[in-house]
Amino acid sequence: MAEFKITEELILSFEELVRSKNDAELKMMLQDQHHADIAEVLDSIELQAAIYIFKILDSEKTAEVLLELEDGLREDILANLSSKEIAEEINELDTDDATDIISELPKEKKQEVISELLDTEHAKDIVELLRYDEDTAGGLMGKELIKVNENWNVLTCVKEMREQAENVSRVHTIYVVDDDNKLKGRLSLKDLLTTSVRTPIKDVFLKRVDSVRVDAKDVEVARMMQKYDLNSVPVVDELGHLVGRITIDDVVDVIKEEADKDYQLAAGISQDVDSDDTILDLARARLPWLILALFGGLISVAVLGGFEGALAKYKELFYFTPLIAAMAGNVGVQSSAIIIQGLANDAIHGSLIKRLSKELFLSLLNGFVLSTLLFFGAFFLLGVSPYIGLTITLSLLLVIIMAALIGTFIPIVLDRYGIDPALATGPFITTSNDILGILLFFTIAKTFLGF
Repeated sequence: MAEFKITEELILSFEELVRSKNDAELKMMLQDQHHADIAEVLDSIELQAAIYIFKILDSEKTAEVLLELEDGLREDILANLSSKEIAEEINELDTDDATDIISELPKEKKQEVISELLDTEHAKDIVELLRYDEDTAGGLMGKELIKVNENWNVLTCVKEMREQAENVSRVHTIYVVDDDNKLKGRLSLKDLLTTSVRTPIKDVFLKRVDSVRVDAKDVEVARMMQKYDLNSVPVVDELGHLVGRITIDDVVDVIKEEADKDYQLAAGISQDVDSDDTILDLARARLPWLILALFGGLISVAVLGGFEGALAKYKELFYFTPLIAAMAGNVGVQSSAIIIQGLANDAIHGSLIKRLSKELFLSLLNGFVLSTLLFFGAFFLLGVSPYIGLTITLSLLLVIIMAALIGTFIPIVLDRYGIDPALATGPFITTSNDILGILLFFTIAKTFLGF
């Protein structure tokens, strides 16, 4: 299948068909397209045209489209649908996706939509899921799953599974429960197909099954599923009762959201925003760290002012100040980025001293290579005297070591105190290392040059 691509001509074509109200042609163009491609079309055209196309398509198709839309457009489309129309979309979705959509609605409209749902069991499941925090396993899970009782035989099990499968779009695992609905294990499809129909399920099911509690954090669930390569994981309550399951597509969304959040924090953006947000929201997210960077810059200026005599006597020091500050910031960001990646993947183990020792030796190696290159570059290319050159290169070596240790230490400490370690990258680490790098540079220069 050829990749679907949005072009200017395609956008104009859709908008022209909307203006002429050519519903038949619009439906024909979209009938065989994947719901993600339709969402891309709606995201690319004018709002009123997007709403028009959405309303002429069947709920069976548009329900999936809703999940793929950008947040802003989805909000606009939902605002233009009646409670009954939204309920028609919700009826087509699994409970976890349906809950995500309903949770975005105003409180009054939530109640109206739920009351319009035709399937009362579906409505009850959604109401239950709405009680959980969105960043927990309960907020991620869906109620659709296949479960069998350990006391059934294989024949009864197959009959019951056929009935349950009508409400499950994808069967990842068959869960086994006892009479109290407590999770006991999982059933292999191969064992089910190759065992006598009169064999009790308790004799063939696998007692080992990875599960998560309903109040587990979503990032913990994501790490677990990533570590053990799970397509789905059952969710249990405090008493071990099976209450739902989480599938890999939900976890991928969590991983993406965490990555986006960490990337924005690393870039100095203090809250979750995207390019389509208002100017005020974007400014509110960016300004705090920019203000921090501004004050950090003022501190750097004050530090430089304290060494005014040195700059007058040894003007070469002034030329190398931006280089020292830049190297401090770059090394610190590199070190913190590696540590944050390891923390995110749960790959940072052992003591803090061991980690800092490893970073120390690495920074010594990198610092020696860079300092050597700087010395020869300053001496042969810039004509700096050997004595001043040695002072500058020694400063660079020590600054690299300092920045690497800070870039390693801060994220680990933040993580241990429950603070997002991504805060330790970007403007925070760059600004702090700039200040300390300049201070260390001139302190060493003062010690060696005696000004």
